[in-house]
Amino acid sequence: MIDFVGDRFVGVKQLFRFPNPVNETAARVVATGVTVTGLAFLVTGWGWLLAVLVYGFAARVLTGPTLSPLGQIATRVITPRLTVADRFVPGPPKRFAQAIGLGFSAAAGLAWLGGAPIVAYVLIAGLVVAATLESVLALCLGCIIFNRIWGCADCVDIRDRVGISAQPRTVPAAVEH
Repeated sequence: MIDFVGDRFVGVKQLFRFPNPVNETAARVVATGVTVTGLAFLVTGWGWLLAVLVYGFAARVLTGPTLSPLGQIATRVITPRLTVADRFVPGPPKRFAQAIGLGFSAAAGLAWLGGAPIVAYVLIAGLVVAATLESVLALCLGCIIFNRIWGCADCVDIRDRVGISAQPRTVPAAVEH
């Protein structure tokens, strides 16, 4: 068991739990932080910022905002102070999106360490584009990919935003058992 200081006691299982649903406003604040960090790397070339991105994504994939400094700032400091209505979206697609971000940032870090800075810049530029779409337009590319691969009964809003049919996916008659 893990005992956090404060008014709650959290076990190991609880620590590695991703929230479901997710407050979309907090997710957009996190995406803004990723955009700013990614742009800072692209402008300055400071390789240590890649470690910040990798850690943040890994922490969010494993524990949601719990072990992510950016996630904590977004959920505990910034989002509660915003005067917007909370909107909740499904957690699994958001976790998948964080995993994609982890893949991009980790690959960029490995490219950077391996002496291929152009590859790192391209990967982080792609990450910045995706994070900007999330932060500005609430358009989560990872969520769209998740929905296209596995479907998501709770993702009708995603399908509506990108013009995908809201009808549930069906198995073609030829493969039904």
